[in-house]
Amino acid sequence: MADPTRDETLSLLRWLLEAGADEAIGEQPINRFARASPLPEPSSRQSATTRSTLPPAFAEASAGKQGGRKISAEAVSLSTAPGAARALAASCTNLAELRTALGNFDGCELKRTAKNTVFADGTPEGRIMLIGEAPGREEDERGLPFVGRAGQLLDKMLGAIGLDRSKVYITNVLNWRPPQNRDPSPEEAAACLPFLHRHIELADHRLMILLGAVSVRHVLGVTDGILRLRGNWQFYQNGQLGHAIPVMPTLHPAYLLRQTAAKRLAWRDLLTISDKVTELGLA
Repeated sequence: MADPTRDETLSLLRWLLEAGADEAIGEQPINRFARASPLPEPSSRQSATTRSTLPPAFAEASAGKQGGRKISAEAVSLSTAPGAARALAASCTNLAELRTALGNFDGCELKRTAKNTVFADGTPEGRIMLIGEAPGREEDERGLPFVGRAGQLLDKMLGAIGLDRSKVYITNVLNWRPPQNRDPSPEEAAACLPFLHRHIELADHRLMILLGAVSVRHVLGVTDGILRLRGNWQFYQNGQLGHAIPVMPTLHPAYLLRQTAAKRLAWRDLLTISDKVTELGLA
């Protein structure tokens, strides 16, 4: 059998990422049917030595559980980025800590070419969360989501149903702009997703609006086309939240700028969202 091509390999990696396998845990296969030898109980000195040989990010995580210390973002390397990102994100107890953690995190290649980390805009107290795909050129320049042409259209869309940035909270799946607005690699997305999931937990909103197919795929884990999903209520389940969040997938404003005829579909979605906002008392 011929070796797989680069495109075939990347396609397989994307499939694995979407299936949830976003971290390599070993270079050699493990025989899980082999009989394990009993291990002696380690002494306190042995335990300290063992911890010191762990990769820095995971050594910090172990120390954090015992001594209550935060995990250091400076210890993260690209080889351990997804696991370190999960541990770092989980250690944050509020949005301010999460913003700082992202600003210090160096485990995503996208950060190397971006000018700014784009965290969020609007108000967390609005109880309505909007999630887009990734920062564009204007967003990268200013460090805020949805401030370019698509953002201006989004503001008009929100205004049409009585909302604005003082009543909603806006973020993206990715916190750094991909060069030339290209699609992120599976590794780049895997490094960002733990921060997004923790962002949702800490913001703890009552209504979520997903802008575009990329947002839907990474938040809900479904790969159906956005034209099929839009306009239909979904639910985001998270054990940390203790409740389900109603989610409305809709078309990304950038798509509407290219396909103006689709604005009629987006308007229907906005009317449905407006009804839900009233029902939940979020207006």
